[in-house]
Amino acid sequence: MKIPFTLILLIVLLSAYTPDQKETLAQKAARIHNAVLTIDTHCDTPMNFSQSDYNLAERHNAKLTDTKVDLPRMKEGGLDAQFFAAFLSQGARSETGHANANKKAFDIIKAIYKSVEASPELAKIARTPDDAYTIEKTGKRAIYIGIENGYAIGHDLTMIEKFRQLGVRYITLCHTLNNDICDSSTDKKGAEYNGLSPLGIKVVKEMNRVGMIIDVSHISDSSLYDVLKISKVPVIASHSCSRAICDNPRNLTDEGLRALAKNGGVIQICILSDYVKTPDPNPARDSAKAVVRAKYNNFENLTPEQEKAGWAEIHEVYKKFPQKLATVKDVADHIDHIVKIAGIDHVGIGTDFDGGGAVSGCFDVSEMGNITLELVKRGYDEEQIRKIWGGNFMRVFRAVLKGAEQPT
Repeated sequence: MKIPFTLILLIVLLSAYTPDQKETLAQKAARIHNAVLTIDTHCDTPMNFSQSDYNLAERHNAKLTDTKVDLPRMKEGGLDAQFFAAFLSQGARSETGHANANKKAFDIIKAIYKSVEASPELAKIARTPDDAYTIEKTGKRAIYIGIENGYAIGHDLTMIEKFRQLGVRYITLCHTLNNDICDSSTDKKGAEYNGLSPLGIKVVKEMNRVGMIIDVSHISDSSLYDVLKISKVPVIASHSCSRAICDNPRNLTDEGLRALAKNGGVIQICILSDYVKTPDPNPARDSAKAVVRAKYNNFENLTPEQEKAGWAEIHEVYKKFPQKLATVKDVADHIDHIVKIAGIDHVGIGTDFDGGGAVSGCFDVSEMGNITLELVKRGYDEEQIRKIWGGNFMRVFRAVLKGAEQPT
């Protein structure tokens, strides 16, 4: 039932094709994009739900609204399934801080259900790997849920199972700062545990036990290796890139990629430009952004109203001082490198739309088909593209559920 790229593109390109003619690259890409299950494992679109006038079922203009994902644009881009992240900025590591983070996680999950269930003709919440394929056949979008930052767990391991029961299918262990679970890749204070904390070890084991996917994006190299030593099932990096191609601590080293592949895991390529290609210097943008972050305490311990206002000011900075975006070709360079280092079975797509993700040629979800087109241009065949767009992630998803001690 899927109509990829855009309906117009398919009608024009595919209707022009007859068996006696050779497919153009664009026709081949459109056909493959339509045939395979496409899943994006990370976007921060739920942050938009705090805006009372945001309607997931309404098509928004990416340039005017600075939003990247809604259901009409998912259909235009031929994206079958999307993970919505319940994002939590790192706040105080105290009993009160953990309680607030926990409540916020539940509130965001509730908002995701409300937004999706308001349009039952367009989308449906998905819980199992098979759900995406079933929902796709009805012409609807499948929406999965993840939590970005294990801060939401606090010190209560039972929260992992509670989140699972609500439909959460992965938890990113930390965000930009260290938390009580592990070291972050970007905390300026440096390592705190040189990997996982004692609590973090328990978290990994409990996530394995209940069938929750472990997400290693944002965590430090030493934290990654600790997770891979302990986890009995494959893990994911829901939105990361290759450090060899773009030297950013958020990205995985070649050693990390090989270790992830040995674990059976998958790295989902992020299209946030700073992680895709080292950005050109933009001191005015950096300075203005730093001012806003200082004003809002680096987005820690904010009320919902303060957080909304802070992100609005950040987006204004982005508009006033635009950066030169990386391109779809740059994204494909990461895929090429990871295939070379880790293998075709260990790479996928996790855009980070609405959390900063955007490149030239794939500025919002309506342009997802351009990634497939670039892969076709580089000689990837349908089976390889099927793996990249969802097959590899679904293999990990199933392995995590199979390894759980209790049925899902």
